[in-house]
Amino acid sequence: MVKYLRWLILGVTLFFLIQTFQQHWQDVIEVEFNLSQVKYSAIALLVTLFAHIWSGLVWASILKFLHQPAALSWVLPVYLQTNLAKYIPGNVWHFYGRIRAMQTAGANLDTATLITLLEPLLMATAAVLIAMITLLHKGLMMAQNPFYDVFPFLFVATILIAIHPRFLNPLLSLAGRFKKKSVGQESPKIKDYPWLPLGGEIGFVILRGSGFIVTIAGFSALTLEDFPLLLGVFSLSWFFGLVIPSPGGIGVFESSAIALLNSTFPPAILLSSLALFRLLSLSAEILAGALAWGFTVTSNQ
Repeated sequence: MVKYLRWLILGVTLFFLIQTFQQHWQDVIEVEFNLSQVKYSAIALLVTLFAHIWSGLVWASILKFLHQPAALSWVLPVYLQTNLAKYIPGNVWHFYGRIRAMQTAGANLDTATLITLLEPLLMATAAVLIAMITLLHKGLMMAQNPFYDVFPFLFVATILIAIHPRFLNPLLSLAGRFKKKSVGQESPKIKDYPWLPLGGEIGFVILRGSGFIVTIAGFSALTLEDFPLLLGVFSLSWFFGLVIPSPGGIGVFESSAIALLNSTFPPAILLSSLALFRLLSLSAEILAGALAWGFTVTSNQ
């Protein structure tokens, strides 16, 4: 059922994007791609590449937080190489790859699973926090439906409370009772609040949002007021792409961004920017994975 739901969501979002493109394709082909946009694209690519490397560093902090410290020479290659697997249908294979790598390195299944689940949970929380601060300031998440005022606060409050050791440790212990554990194997315990990993994920979302803003800046002159708006829209759209089951968030992110920005930027600029940003994001992830693979090969020689 979940498999069919993923394909249904992907189909609906792609239909929306194709329909939008059909309505504005003549405007899109009139957008000129000049040397200035090449420079902006290069900057956006570098910022996005650094964002993925930064995310690997945050993953290292999560490992350390859960008492599984590892050398960056191991963490970064594993993280960056498995990252590309999120585009495989199912949207779980990058998680599976990391769990297997951690088990091979000596971590038990429970701890490896907790590390893998905590990362996207903190990412989602960071994205919603940024969206709340920026979009509420711009008045984009208010008034039309009270649900949109309440839901972000409820989501963030629930997650921030749930990851507190006082609440998370009993949940982990309860989950352990429903599983057959080996002799001497204990459920992972959290002693402190994950402030550092959460702060790292906030930095990651800001970096990814900065790459998005730079991409749009190559097509349209931006004012200072546009920056919080674009960062907030990116964060909220990226959140939807993270939690809605579509491979790599493809289609979901773009559809959300178009829906939120269509009254602020011309459709041709939006479509061109989003298409280029997706290409730059994929290129940055491929480049990061290739660099990690090259480092691994060199280290093993």
